[in-house]
Amino acid sequence: MVRHLRAEAAAGRMLPFVIEYQGRLVGQLTVAGITWGSMCSAHVGYWVDESVAGRGVMPTAVALAVDHCFRTVGLHRVEVCIRPENAPSRRVVEKLGFREEGLRPRYLHIDGDWRDHLVFALTVEEVPEGLLHRWRQARPRKTA
Repeated sequence: MVRHLRAEAAAGRMLPFVIEYQGRLVGQLTVAGITWGSMCSAHVGYWVDESVAGRGVMPTAVALAVDHCFRTVGLHRVEVCIRPENAPSRRVVEKLGFREEGLRPRYLHIDGDWRDHLVFALTVEEVPEGLLHRWRQARPRKTA
């Protein structure tokens, strides 16, 4: 898997990231399907250890990756495709303000069957302030 991720990254088709929290590996985020030309797009996939779920780790990681894609890589659009029953992943994109675009029936072959996915997307014009900035502004402030 690591060899494949490195080869795809070297070819400019993928950006694989690990996610650490308090010095511990807790997840992975991959920007894949990077397409240039008139599309300038990619899709993001991710997973996180349930022991850190709900702490803002994944929304922060997605926001950082999207900002990198828009500001450094030069992409115009980023998609996240999520199985409809995956409420925690849906919550990540909802927190970040991704726009729901619809259902892709039988989109990916997972666990022996073709599974439907909901598509969420953002374009660079939708987050001129940066997605991380928007996420930080939207989070409730903790008071002492």
